Amino acid sequence: MLPAMPADEPQPTSGLELRTERLRLRPWRAEDRQPFATLNADPRVMRYFMSPLSRAESDALADTIQAHIEQHGWGLWAVEVPGVAPFAGFIGLSAPRFESHFTPCIEIGWRLGARFWGRGYATEGALAALAFGFSRLDLDEIVSLTTVSNMPSRRVMERIGMLRAPADDFDHPMLPAGHPLRAHVLYRKSRPGSTGPQPGAAGAIISRT
Repeated sequence: MLPAMPADEPQPTSGLELRTERLRLRPWRAEDRQPFATLNADPRVMRYFMSPLSRAESDALADTIQAHIEQHGWGLWAVEVPGVAPFAGFIGLSAPRFESHFTPCIEIGWRLGARFWGRGYATEGALAALAFGFSRLDLDEIVSLTTVSNMPSRRVMERIGMLRAPADDFDHPMLPAGHPLRAHVLYRKSRPGSTGPQPGAAGAIISRT
């Protein structure tokens, strides 16, 4: 099941906030723009994307992300690490803007600054986002995708319990034929069938800002 997002109905103007043991996943603020632009200009962070982003491109992406959160109440939340950094990147849920054999769908994704790698933040935040998608959005399935060579993100997908079937691999339609990043893998996770706690649910607190 996909969440209904009718354009003609009143929508939330402030998003939900997720909290884990170490992270705060929250709506975006104006002061997030500069560190987000720095992150998006870093070749290490953007290694598995077409190219680093200019400041204008980064701001446009932030506008799109925040507009979705304001309209629907969820999305790619800004990540704050209390006591460590007011902005570390984003983690959350989105709907791919292209057609493939697995769309329409809801995707889980993340992008963190390089200095926040290797600390388990992506896994911790992604588990909270998964739990939110299954329990609050009533999703039947959540997917994640990346280029074949992006092993760091693939390891996060595996750590949060997502599974890949080689038959799901695909060429990303928004990348040109022959591009080295065009070949993509798809990971899936279905709603847990047990009556036990959702993945990550024990460590996630949901509040409305």
